[in-house]
Amino acid sequence: MTALILTGLLITGVRLATPLLLAALGEVMAERAGVINVGIEGMVLAGALAGFTVSYHTHSPWLGVLAAIAAGMALALLFALFAVRLRADQVISGTAINILALGLTGVLFRAQFSQSGASAVAFEPIAIPGLHKLPVIGAAFFEQNILGYLSWLLVPACALFLSKTVAGLRLRATGEYPEAASASGVRVPRVRTLAILWGGALAGLAGAYLSIAYTNGFVENMSAGRGFIALAVVILGRWRPAGVLIAALLFGLASALQYQFQASASHIPYQFFLALPYLLTLLALLLRGRGRFAAPAALGEGARQG
Repeated sequence: MTALILTGLLITGVRLATPLLLAALGEVMAERAGVINVGIEGMVLAGALAGFTVSYHTHSPWLGVLAAIAAGMALALLFALFAVRLRADQVISGTAINILALGLTGVLFRAQFSQSGASAVAFEPIAIPGLHKLPVIGAAFFEQNILGYLSWLLVPACALFLSKTVAGLRLRATGEYPEAASASGVRVPRVRTLAILWGGALAGLAGAYLSIAYTNGFVENMSAGRGFIALAVVILGRWRPAGVLIAALLFGLASALQYQFQASASHIPYQFFLALPYLLTLLALLLRGRGRFAAPAALGEGARQG
């Protein structure tokens, strides 16, 4: 019985961690370039609606994924216009994006789907032969849908990009020493804009996971704070892809605990576990890195764009 409970907890936790991981991997690039993209919440929500809508009408989840990525990038481009081009306050600009996305997705969803219970074609789980039969971890890690597996592959890809490529070096220099990077020929605004667009693309992909992979439907405010939690995942992961993976799994398991305790006869109120991810978010903000794990030196300082 204990093994069954643990298996169920892991399955739910990994699935809840996947959209956090996708959104946080995009945010890592933006923050390593010196930009805080608070609007990631709205980009996740826009991606969820776009992915669901296109998958519903075309019966193709892949077209839904492309639409979700495009929606996330469209809002990211709008954010970059204000935060990078016009050098507006990044937090205020991101908050405006969230408000815009919340209102716009609600209006568009009600206009298109007046009937309740609309469902789209969703991705099906793919079991990896042999591995999916491993006790406890098999079903959780090796019976994912294609977007789940993609999220795992993006972790080493992002790590290699940051540490082993010239473009990754320029991005890190932009977030640490923008004046020096600009003096050496790096086009700081361009690098930051591209990093924001990458973050928007992955935020949109996270939204697609919610609507056409984790479920096959859409509800208003479907992102439910996941974009904000992704910001905390980045901090807890110390701005490194591998750390972000661990932090996302931690938040996913913390969220899964609430479902476990709702179904159990535990004396601990399940509301405690409902609040646990947000308590972890506050803890991550308090435990901001120092030394070699510190935030990028120019993070959020829009005036220092070179």
